[in-house]
Amino acid sequence: MIITVFGDVHGNLIALEKLFELEKHKTDLFVCHGDVVNYGPWTNECVTFLDSINNVTLLKGNHENYYLEGLYDGQNEVARSFFKFCYGNFNKNLITTISDYENQIVIPDFTVQHTIGNQYIFADTDITDLKINSNYIFGHSHQQFKREKDNFKLYNTGSIGQNRALINLSCYLKVDTIKKTVQLKNFIHDINRVINQMEFEKYPQICIDYYKSKKRV
Repeated sequence: MIITVFGDVHGNLIALEKLFELEKHKTDLFVCHGDVVNYGPWTNECVTFLDSINNVTLLKGNHENYYLEGLYDGQNEVARSFFKFCYGNFNKNLITTISDYENQIVIPDFTVQHTIGNQYIFADTDITDLKINSNYIFGHSHQQFKREKDNFKLYNTGSIGQNRALINLSCYLKVDTIKKTVQLKNFIHDINRVINQMEFEKYPQICIDYYKSKKRV
């Protein structure tokens, strides 16, 4: 069985559609570990697109929880600007859809969830005190990597829609449950289409500048 795991889509329909174009005929099950919503200009379309896919399991991320609560309580000015604009344009009829997302799924050899202990875990994060009892696949930090802790494997898929190091590079992974292998995968998407749509929708300039400031492949 081939399982494609991805997440941190963040309203980037261009990247999401390309993922499915690349993998739909090579995948038995898709798992999205959360953060479909916010930031990018197609949150409604991404939620609707994924809702139309039969072989996908959808999990909640922290941004789904922000939308369900109608509140972002962080202090980052850029993030607050994105939330105010994007949540204001969110189709509230889709609240029920994202509320049905699960918190976790167990697949052969792995637990999949948005993150572990609400932490941002990077390739160089000190995980000495991290308590785990299985292999994990997760996201949240938008950085793709493989690590090990207490003889367990930790895989971060990276982000499909908002790679904060290289903004036009979409990252995900594939699990082969028969061969017991994990492949870290990526592709390049057209970030200019995303930025152009943000400008067309009159995003706050601080948000547009954030995307424009990021490095590209």
